[in-house]
Amino acid sequence: MTEEKIIAAINKVDGLGGMTVNERLYVSGLMKEFDKSLKSDKEKARRILELLHVDRPSIDKIIK
Repeated sequence: MTEEKIIAAINKVDGLGGMTVNERLYVSGLMKEFDKSLKSDKEKARRILELLHVDRPSIDKIIK
């Protein structure tokens, strides 16, 4: 999935700020893409979380 498609999926969701990371991934439809990236492309996984407005300390804990 390209970054443009990821951004488009995120832009369809309102109210990300009040959601957990898992909720953000689920409602945006990016859960599978994130899980796949977490195993094979950690930079892409990090970028997905950044685009979902996850704070840096949380990203650092999730991406090891």
